[in-house]
Amino acid sequence: MNHTTMPSLQERYRKTKERLEAFGQSHILTFWESLDDSRRENLLAQCETLPLELLKREIAASPETNTKSPFSIVDIQPVSIVRSHLLDTAKYLALGEKMISSGRVACCTVAGGQGTRLGWNGPKGTFPATPLLQKPLFQVFAESILAARRRWHGNIPWYLMTSPLNHQATQDFFREHNWFELGEKTVRFFAQGTLPSLSLDGKILLASHDSIALNPDGHGGAIRALAASGSLAEMQREGVDTLSYFQVDNPLVKAVDPLFLGLHTAHPESSSEVSSKVVAKRDPSEKVGVFCRLHNRTVVLEYSDLPAHLAEATHHDGGLIHSAGSIAIHAFSRDFLQRIADDGHGLPLHRALKKVASIDLSSGIVIEPTSPNAIKMEAFIFDAVPIARQSMVFETRRDEEFAPIKNADGEDSAATSQRAQSERAARWMESCGIKLPRDEEGGECSATIELSPLTALDAAELAQCANLPHNVAIGAKIVL
Repeated sequence: MNHTTMPSLQERYRKTKERLEAFGQSHILTFWESLDDSRRENLLAQCETLPLELLKREIAASPETNTKSPFSIVDIQPVSIVRSHLLDTAKYLALGEKMISSGRVACCTVAGGQGTRLGWNGPKGTFPATPLLQKPLFQVFAESILAARRRWHGNIPWYLMTSPLNHQATQDFFREHNWFELGEKTVRFFAQGTLPSLSLDGKILLASHDSIALNPDGHGGAIRALAASGSLAEMQREGVDTLSYFQVDNPLVKAVDPLFLGLHTAHPESSSEVSSKVVAKRDPSEKVGVFCRLHNRTVVLEYSDLPAHLAEATHHDGGLIHSAGSIAIHAFSRDFLQRIADDGHGLPLHRALKKVASIDLSSGIVIEPTSPNAIKMEAFIFDAVPIARQSMVFETRRDEEFAPIKNADGEDSAATSQRAQSERAARWMESCGIKLPRDEEGGECSATIELSPLTALDAAELAQCANLPHNVAIGAKIVL
């Protein structure tokens, strides 16, 4: 009988030290001799998962290079945008519905954030988001997925990427709410990866004598995490070939959109690798990424990278030339994500200068910096777009699909999102012939309405509901 012998702590230490020395990072083991075996185990476990090959180009670079654009202004061109009024929507809708009913679609939500900026103590997905019942964001998405399962009779598993900060709390939240009736086996959690913080001279920082200063690797880390967790392999076994991807802060998102999925699969501008939804920018200064063409590829530029004169440039009718605002809603081919994961290089890393408390190697004491002393890195999911052979960009209506909760107050806050949720419900009800009170002709509805996806996923489905009121009083509160 063959017995597999686990390597000893000393053998693992030797191999780890050799690897760290090869990358100029052996200082991580500075305090090894002072650690007990438990703390040595903790440090080795972190070292063994460090993606040093992935970080090599960042470790050697100076932070200043991150601010230099790798392209010239003349390279930036407007992107081609697909709009529904120019489409045979029935054709693509039918294709998408068939994909869902045949079990080819899964949802993927990036949910690693905390609600700190909202004044909320807990995972952001647990934040109360709806205008009347205050349902948490997770429940809104769960009801949308459950409604899609019932309508199109597909399995639609749901993959949620957590972070080290909220993994256990997120799982506990779903367990406490009985997985929102989706079924425990169809809700799959996978943990986001981390990246080390670097000193300004490229050295990995220590948070304590036995731990590295780590930070989540960004929503672009979802690809690496999906592969590392076995989720992509699981999808392949179950016949899932397309992911409906969205982030955790947008309660208006269509978690499962058959029209978009059909376009992703069959539209002439799509390669079936990645497709993206956009909304028309409100104004040139709106702080959203912008889809553009660059070197014959579709890319997303951060708003700060698009020169002001291009951001403000307009067509003859006054519309913005670069109007395609990114809303972090994508359809991904599973094979495409697997190809990126197998490539080994991962998505490009974006760097930011931050203040990071870390151990001073000479004294062994934690130093709290008063100015930025470290480079934090993260990957952005939209950097997968230019990797595709071809990428479709589909414009949707902001008032139908995009009302994120990002800030405690002001723009993109819970208050503005809840108003948008209520207004969408009001429009759907009015399309069914229901009379609603409005402040003035075309003004806001003075009633507050909360409409569950389990009641209707769109206005046409709402029209089939038997319990709709004929008219609504001013100031009424309606839950459907």
